[in-house]
Amino acid sequence: MHLNPYGEYAVLLAASLANDWPVDRAGIEARTREFGMSMDFSEEADDHEQTRAVIDEWLRIVDAELGQPRADLLNAVMAASAAYPRLTDHAGEGWHLHYRDDAQRLPYVLRVVISVGTALHLTTRGMARLSRCEASPCTNVVVDVTRNGRQRFCSVRCANRAAVRRHRARVIA
Repeated sequence: MHLNPYGEYAVLLAASLANDWPVDRAGIEARTREFGMSMDFSEEADDHEQTRAVIDEWLRIVDAELGQPRADLLNAVMAASAAYPRLTDHAGEGWHLHYRDDAQRLPYVLRVVISVGTALHLTTRGMARLSRCEASPCTNVVVDVTRNGRQRFCSVRCANRAAVRRHRARVIA
């Protein structure tokens, strides 16, 4: 039983776009496919720029103070982009729930999917499960999907770099 089609993958998609922005619209759509979206979108001239605005809006949520400030920002995004939930069986994939209108443009669909996914991620895993990498100077987004909830780095490379810095600081001291 798949209860949460908007949770983890949507937040990981947003982080992927934020951490490695595609050079064009085709790259954005390819990334959505990598993260499990199967919807086709009509192409509009400003899709690349509008999707960048969606990701920048999401990054304000990532960077917001935990608790009520983060919730307020996320609630505002969901209120501005919400559609009523609906059952759908597009492409014969089986019945599932969508939190967006049908036939919307790529940036608008991503705004809804990412905001609802972020809300589900934060409410089911914890408000602190979305942050920036702690390995300076890296500023990548970290979506903590670990069991223990202690992921602080965006990659093994950044975790190792931070460990080396801590080790060198102890040796020198």
